[in-house]
Amino acid sequence: MEELIRKRIKQIKKGDQNAFAEIVELFKDKIYQLVYRMIGNSHEAEDIAQEAFIRAYININSFDVNRKFSTWLYRIATNLTIDRIRKKKPDYYLDAEVAGTEGLTMYSQVAADIALPEEEVETMELQGEIQRQILKLPDKYRSVIVLKYIDELSLIEISEILEIPVGTVKTRIHRGREALRQQLRHV
Repeated sequence: MEELIRKRIKQIKKGDQNAFAEIVELFKDKIYQLVYRMIGNSHEAEDIAQEAFIRAYININSFDVNRKFSTWLYRIATNLTIDRIRKKKPDYYLDAEVAGTEGLTMYSQVAADIALPEEEVETMELQGEIQRQILKLPDKYRSVIVLKYIDELSLIEISEILEIPVGTVKTRIHRGREALRQQLRHV
């Protein structure tokens, strides 16, 4: 896949816009999910994800083809999301759409033929509560928790995306987990 992406990037640098459309198609869902889980609002997540692709296209000539494209793109999306979080009021999105079906069904992994409806409701409520608590974390902890546990990235990838040392990533993951544990102790 990396070879395909490198080939498309070379085409983009030569002016082929259709090659970038293929890259967008490959990454659009992952970028949207990353941003949504960090910001908690679907409209805002769509805007930021779109902005991330625009920035990637505009700055494609600065991309080092010897590095992983996904890491570069995740870094752009994460930085844009953190910038947006810092610019908004601290509690602006705590009530927005968190209780809606989007926030509750996003994590649903329960097979319909196994779980009882009551269990599914409980699972959705718990997932919604976890999402609400993730949204309450400071952005430096929220970003590493989302990248590690939701997007399942390695410590090295997270380090590259956030441009911080691996040791700092480990510390933030630990502190973020502890903060979540404290927030969820009543659940």
